[in-house]
Amino acid sequence: MKIKHLQLLSFTMLFFAFNACKTTQIIGNSERNFDVIAYYSGNGSDLTKYQWDHLSQVIFCFCHLRGNQMAVDNAGDSLVIRQLVGLKRQHPGLKILLSLGGWGGCAECSDVFSSASGRQEFALSVKQILDMYGADGIDLDWEYPGIEGYPGHTYKLEDKQHFTMLVQELRKILGKTPEISFAAGGFGSFFDQSVEWSKVMPLVNRVNLMSYDLVNGYSKVTGHHTPLMSSEKQESSVQHGVQSLLSRGVPASKIVIGAAFYARTWVGVENIDNGLYQAGTFKSFVPYNQFDAYFKPADGYIFYRDAVSQAPYAYSATREEFATFDDAESVEAKTKFAQKKGLGGIMFWQLGSDKADNGLLQAIFKARKPN
Repeated sequence: MKIKHLQLLSFTMLFFAFNACKTTQIIGNSERNFDVIAYYSGNGSDLTKYQWDHLSQVIFCFCHLRGNQMAVDNAGDSLVIRQLVGLKRQHPGLKILLSLGGWGGCAECSDVFSSASGRQEFALSVKQILDMYGADGIDLDWEYPGIEGYPGHTYKLEDKQHFTMLVQELRKILGKTPEISFAAGGFGSFFDQSVEWSKVMPLVNRVNLMSYDLVNGYSKVTGHHTPLMSSEKQESSVQHGVQSLLSRGVPASKIVIGAAFYARTWVGVENIDNGLYQAGTFKSFVPYNQFDAYFKPADGYIFYRDAVSQAPYAYSATREEFATFDDAESVEAKTKFAQKKGLGGIMFWQLGSDKADNGLLQAIFKARKPN
């Protein structure tokens, strides 16, 4: 009887343990289905400052092409990648991806990916690098297939099909487990001309929608560079980008929207409507962790919020300078929007621009916590 009692007790304990594991797994999967992704372009000296448990994924920026192969640029970058991968020992749920390209970093992409041999050699080199560092996947930041991106970079109409074949080759060589994502421009010509969505999306884990820089360094008129919602004066927004992807059959669960941890500023902006939608000349980027020092009331800066676009901005009549950016309220709104729409998550450029305490990552984390 004692033996049977112990067997029954053991079975009962195992039953509850099993179901507890199942419950934990379900909760974990539910949380992981909403990813918080940081692009990181720093030198590794600041890695102790951040709350890694607030993140699902970190994307190292950037690797580049060397011939037909993906390459880590230098010993310093190699060390940073190893440091990032090392974070997984304390944070086993964290994934580390390596990004190819970036703005100005994909000059040879169109030519290399135009041939089957180029695509194959590249995919093999990606597998070799991921295996060597213990990284979890690749993020393709080719700006842009099929349309003009960085001035002077080669592009051709066939890039659209070559991008599909590149992703197919990567999935073939890497297998099912490694992550594949890509950065997407948040504007119409990219949606229409850069990607064969129905062919690419089944093969990738997600598309990282760059719903920032929607007014940029080439813009001669101010606006919101990363608004959540569209308005009569500005169609480009997170909302518009998401709707554009959904209309092309992209699953909501694979769409990750973008937030900006930096401002864009314009000068020579007249004091009309607080500088919004006025002519001006692009001046600079301002990282979020420098906002307090840059946008000082003593220099005439006043902060505003566009209730329709759900976007903050600032203007100094004294300096005739306009600024557009994200803040804690706007990234919270984006996070809640993404969760409500069943999207795959939120990402941002870039982690090194955040404040170590009470920064925008913290705002995202608070917004996505269950009530």
